[in-house]
Amino acid sequence: METQADKTHTCGTICLKYLLFLFNILFWLAGGAVLAVGVWTLVEKSDYISLLNSGFYSASTYILIAAGVIVIVTGIIGCCATLKEMRSLLIVLDEELRQNLKVTMQQKYQQPGEESVTQAVDKLQQEFKCCGSNNFSDWTDSVWIQAADNERLVPDSCCKTPTDLCGRRDHPSNIYNVEGGCIMKLEDFILSQLYILGAVGIGIAFLQLVGMMFTCCLYQNLKEDPY
Repeated sequence: METQADKTHTCGTICLKYLLFLFNILFWLAGGAVLAVGVWTLVEKSDYISLLNSGFYSASTYILIAAGVIVIVTGIIGCCATLKEMRSLLIVLDEELRQNLKVTMQQKYQQPGEESVTQAVDKLQQEFKCCGSNNFSDWTDSVWIQAADNERLVPDSCCKTPTDLCGRRDHPSNIYNVEGGCIMKLEDFILSQLYILGAVGIGIAFLQLVGMMFTCCLYQNLKEDPY
């Protein structure tokens, strides 16, 4: 006849099994969160690819997505490594944007065959409410601004209320004059992504710890269970 202790032991084992099952669900959700960060970065900020002289931004966002998939597929072992890699990718992306943004704006904006750059710069300045890489004076050296038939001092996308030819006035009341320019805004954006990834990493690390505890307890109960 099964004793009370045996019943309690079996009940404890079953509870641990369900707790471990719940942990696994939470872990998959955490992996999905990492994947979602990558997809969101690709969808929302894909226009900025054209501001780089290489395909690094595009590659980094796809690696973010792949890293999320790896977290889901490989579980605990790959989790810490992939999160560390994602932080490194964003840091390198920040440096590449800093090096290339000013040159790209000055040399490629409104130039033939560079429509994607023009669209990306306009979206960048309107979305982040900034003008120029460091400040609006960066546009003074722009190939497009210096053209003889151009009546503007800055692109119309620098204006607080964009209208045709509004860029003829570069007064602070008319255009965005943010300290640090668009570079600072981009750095703030990338830093916010680091915080998101850090929060996801802490959450997954906590789930790892809880899961390992459940696994050890379940293993010990199964080891002692004669049935």
